[in-house]
Amino acid sequence: MAFCVLRTSFYNSNRRDTKILPVSYVGNPRCTPMPKVRILFRIFAISFSLQVLSGFFICSARADDGFIRSEIHKLTSENTATRKDAVIALAKTGDMRVEAILQSYKLSELYVWNEAVVLCKEIIEDEDFNEFCRVADVLTGEPILDAGGEPHEIPVEELEEISPSRAERKLANSAKFLLRLSSPDRDIRMSGAKKCGDPPGIIASVRQLREMSENDPVKKIRYIAKESLLLIRLNQTSVASDPHAHLEVARELGNMKSMRGRPQLQKLFDALMKTPNGAKPVYDDARKTYKFSIDQIDGYQGFVGGVGNIFRGLSLGSVLILMALGLAITFGLMGVINMAHGELMMIGAYATFEVQRLFGHSPDNPSDLYYIAALPAAFLTAAFVGYLIEVSVVRYLYRRPLESLLATWGIGLILIQLVRIRYGDNIGVNAPTWARGGVEIVQDLVLPYSRCFIIVLCGMCVLLIYYLMNYTKLGLRMRATMQNRNMARSVGVNTQRVDRYTFAFGAGIAGVAGCAWTLIGSVTPDMGQTNFIIDSFLVVVTGGVGELIGVICAGLGIGVLTKVVEPTQIGSFVVGAIWAKILLLVVIVAFIQFKPAGLFAPKGRLSDI
Repeated sequence: MAFCVLRTSFYNSNRRDTKILPVSYVGNPRCTPMPKVRILFRIFAISFSLQVLSGFFICSARADDGFIRSEIHKLTSENTATRKDAVIALAKTGDMRVEAILQSYKLSELYVWNEAVVLCKEIIEDEDFNEFCRVADVLTGEPILDAGGEPHEIPVEELEEISPSRAERKLANSAKFLLRLSSPDRDIRMSGAKKCGDPPGIIASVRQLREMSENDPVKKIRYIAKESLLLIRLNQTSVASDPHAHLEVARELGNMKSMRGRPQLQKLFDALMKTPNGAKPVYDDARKTYKFSIDQIDGYQGFVGGVGNIFRGLSLGSVLILMALGLAITFGLMGVINMAHGELMMIGAYATFEVQRLFGHSPDNPSDLYYIAALPAAFLTAAFVGYLIEVSVVRYLYRRPLESLLATWGIGLILIQLVRIRYGDNIGVNAPTWARGGVEIVQDLVLPYSRCFIIVLCGMCVLLIYYLMNYTKLGLRMRATMQNRNMARSVGVNTQRVDRYTFAFGAGIAGVAGCAWTLIGSVTPDMGQTNFIIDSFLVVVTGGVGELIGVICAGLGIGVLTKVVEPTQIGSFVVGAIWAKILLLVVIVAFIQFKPAGLFAPKGRLSDI
């Protein structure tokens, strides 16, 4: 597409008012066409300029090599204060090469040779057990070569080891986080800001933390930097020396709902509780301030924890819905109690693992496309296994619930043992990179991307099944076969084929549930039998046999109740996962006593099935 430059009546030499318009404006006498060659040349010039500027800024982030080497040489000083000042000076350079130097200093890998500091990470021995050290440049890490161009091997006796004290090792470890404050990477900068405020805090980082708390482009980093500043000030001051400033910091930590500040406030509060009331009026004020700030933090964290539990319950409920959707078809519509349904979920999870291996996905070599292929692979694999189960066993057991229960339970045990023989007791499925991390809605409330994806996937599957059952010929034949098999056969429906497709489709949905579970849970051969099959039947029975809306409501309800009840604490007793399942089962049994048909009872002809 050709372009032209439109110069307005306010045109000047800096061309700030120049506009790029399509070629349709060429008829305008004030519009001059720009050749494609000139456009390409300008794009290339701008791109080259940006690369030069970015390279300049990257280089400018590095400190002067001479200054770094001079500070490294100070680490050889016999004066402890000089060595500590050198560590802080190195950290303040912001040069990320210094992190490896500080790590080597902490591990005593720095030596003095010919009045220069060298790096020695490898000690070798000859046939006579003489020890030699292959030295390298301390700043670049490149090996120092001898006259023959080979790595220089120096006898250990000719090297003088730089041995930092325990306090200097701790300082070097803390200084690494001070160095990270200047990193362009968001996560590295955030970890540095957080570590600089951990007790006892890095005093040298105050200036950088103050600048970050005001100017950093990331809101979360600004918050963490301010929080770290307050924690450093809290450790610097005390009630006895400066009560006004100290209590002001304590109040500010409470207003920020600082979870990192709570342990320190609790420690200070416990220490003051040992002093008698009325000993000093300022102590009474401090106790009240600490207590008020702690209550603020606890109240907010309780709210955040409650919302987080609800969200985790929604994601668990979404997996239960995916499982129960298949059961709603096989049990609700076909009348088959399929106790191997959990193993079909397990098949989907292991199919995901195989696709991951096929794509070579790993944390060090990510290939996010594997999960796009894993979803249909899990569905098709589980559907194929379900098809085989229907053809070989289930087709003879329709309307015979007890026999189908025993037969499918045995099939489930066989599948578990076959998978255990092939894969062992546990495997690891690595989530794709886009499913790691989460979005922080409010402070300390992070919604993981993996659980958000599971909820969206569940909604899409629900819509797909609703459309399939109500707006397609296959759905019409499925419902007709399950309501009145003889009538459907009399009008030309191949009921045997419909049975197989229906059972296979329900099994495939369970496979999708297994694929989704790999994002948030472990994969074992008995995962379906121990964790999901009972809960899935509870969802179907509680929601109403064969009712889609009932499956959704019951699945979300059971998932949320499970996650809300698990962390509940009554005195010193924590409910936990096992007691939560027991209590939930008692509640469901009591509910069924009053509504035997579930939340949404079948209507019309379905109520007679």
